[in-house]
Amino acid sequence: MRPIALLLAFATAASAQAVRGVEGDYTTKNFKFVSGESIPELRIHYTTLGTPRRDAKGIVRNAVLIGHGTGGTGRAFLSPQFAGVLFGPGQLLDTANYYIILPDGLGHGGSSKPSNGLHAKFPHYDYDDMVRAEYLMVTEGLKVNHLRLIMGTSMGCMHAWVFGYTYPALADGLVPLACLPTQLAGRNRMIRRMMMDDILDSPDYNGGEYTAQPLGLRAALGQLYIMSSAPLVQQKAAPTRDKADTIIRAYINAGMKTTDANDMLYYFAASRNYDPSSHLAAVTAPVLAINSADDFVNPPELGIEEKLITQVKNAKFVMIPISDQTRGHGTHTLPAVWGNYLKDFMATLPER
Repeated sequence: MRPIALLLAFATAASAQAVRGVEGDYTTKNFKFVSGESIPELRIHYTTLGTPRRDAKGIVRNAVLIGHGTGGTGRAFLSPQFAGVLFGPGQLLDTANYYIILPDGLGHGGSSKPSNGLHAKFPHYDYDDMVRAEYLMVTEGLKVNHLRLIMGTSMGCMHAWVFGYTYPALADGLVPLACLPTQLAGRNRMIRRMMMDDILDSPDYNGGEYTAQPLGLRAALGQLYIMSSAPLVQQKAAPTRDKADTIIRAYINAGMKTTDANDMLYYFAASRNYDPSSHLAAVTAPVLAINSADDFVNPPELGIEEKLITQVKNAKFVMIPISDQTRGHGTHTLPAVWGNYLKDFMATLPER
């Protein structure tokens, strides 16, 4: 192989490694849940990119924790539309400068979850448990004692708020994307309740000990699709009746092969206690909260975030208007849409 070709090959391999990131697991013993239940061993899977950098006092100054949405995994952020816009050379969170931490939330992906074997006997975790497990993974597992940013999408957005008042000194800034800092009520909760009941009331659920995914999971997946949909997006993708039928059937059929009903039941039930509204004064880190106007579950007409954000000492709220670039709730994973707001926000954070 010629020297130039060899260098290109090495560069290509290095680039692929950077995109893949480094995967690992943090395991903690005898983890006790808010419910009073416990588990002998709890595993949190994660992916990291970049290298942590410490100042003269040994404090990590360049770490960024990004939490995923309900049912997702940290590796979803390695997609071209996210990593390709934020993590590359010269980009806002260039991994040559930042240490990116992408956990699989408790109950999701490669982390401990009901489908690993305990099924419906798995402890009934909530968001406080999920945040504490990630805190232990970051501080004890990765030995990261400080974060430059805590970001999160949807469920991860809600976790960012919980981190903000539970561990107020942990991060320099919080960026919650696509959620509200209050309990899940109204239509948002109704959809979640229907999804959980679709599974629990399915005749073949069998107390969580099913041998094939219960039929109620199909209905729950349909609700999930609507939850994350946006009329302009779906009309463009499915401009005819037959195309609409094809898309939704394909989505549900694929979901039946990749989704476990117990896992889905648990990760929607986990939001039951979420309500940071009475803790917002305890959030001391600067906050950039971003929602989009075509978000089905957090619609702008509610006006909730505008009212609550005033209780946070240093916070800015951005409502992104509907455009050809927005994707409803899914706009949270499109930094091409909101990246300039993040850039401006990061410029306001204190130098360390």
